[in-house]
Amino acid sequence: MTAEVVYSSAALSPAESSPKTIHQTNVSEGSRPPWTPLLSVIIPVYNEVETIYELLKRVARTPFPKEILIIDDNSTDGTRELLRDLSDVTRLLNGNPLPAPCRVKTLFHSTNQGKGQAVQTALRHVTGTFVLIQDADLEYSPSDYPQLLAPLLTGQADVVYGSRFMDSPTASFSWHTATNKVLTMASNICTHLQLTDMETCYKAFRSEVVQGLTLHSKRFGFEPEITAKIARGGVRICEVPISYSPRSYAEGKKIRWQDGFVALWTILRCHILEADKSVKV
Repeated sequence: MTAEVVYSSAALSPAESSPKTIHQTNVSEGSRPPWTPLLSVIIPVYNEVETIYELLKRVARTPFPKEILIIDDNSTDGTRELLRDLSDVTRLLNGNPLPAPCRVKTLFHSTNQGKGQAVQTALRHVTGTFVLIQDADLEYSPSDYPQLLAPLLTGQADVVYGSRFMDSPTASFSWHTATNKVLTMASNICTHLQLTDMETCYKAFRSEVVQGLTLHSKRFGFEPEITAKIARGGVRICEVPISYSPRSYAEGKKIRWQDGFVALWTILRCHILEADKSVKV
């Protein structure tokens, strides 16, 4: 299959609503008309030089026509430089044919603004039918994309969460697991959902659902905020089991215990303000 490959690089400041293109290279095998990706994969990145290249290879191998939107959140470990050199996505597969059309756009924040803001930046550039959020480490496997997209493709759901705790969980018990379960329970009480893993990275949406939301959380409050606002919208939400390979702090894990309090406050904030429909939260 021929593949159109697009790479563009842009730098964003907090006040900018659209990127300024630094350079753009188009590479195509043969001539083909413009195509619309089925899937937009959003990858927020901050200091992941050890994993980002392997992660991008795994995403490129997935069998869906897609665009990969990478948002570097002002990395300082060499990730930024690596992404600037990624001028041809076929390099990810050592010149082997791509399994489906793929294009890559890389955006660069000029200051560190957090995962939530990185996702919001990427949403302004989404052109796919569906949107999927992918962390830049290797804890979540792109091999799970087929089961995440299946309920969307069949029209059974508008939003799909990939749960680490359904069926036979692969996530070992730890304070992270306990915190996730407490936060999920609190979120369920406020949203009347029955999720098993609200804090999961893997969330897939019909594009118009997520692009229609007004989001404010810039950092790890993003997960409970988007869950609350999706629940309020009355869309169909389902969960599917996914694999999970947790990493240690020595390996680069970034979430801290303080983030649990931020998430809990976000849950309560969205729930309290929800009572006043005139307040946009």
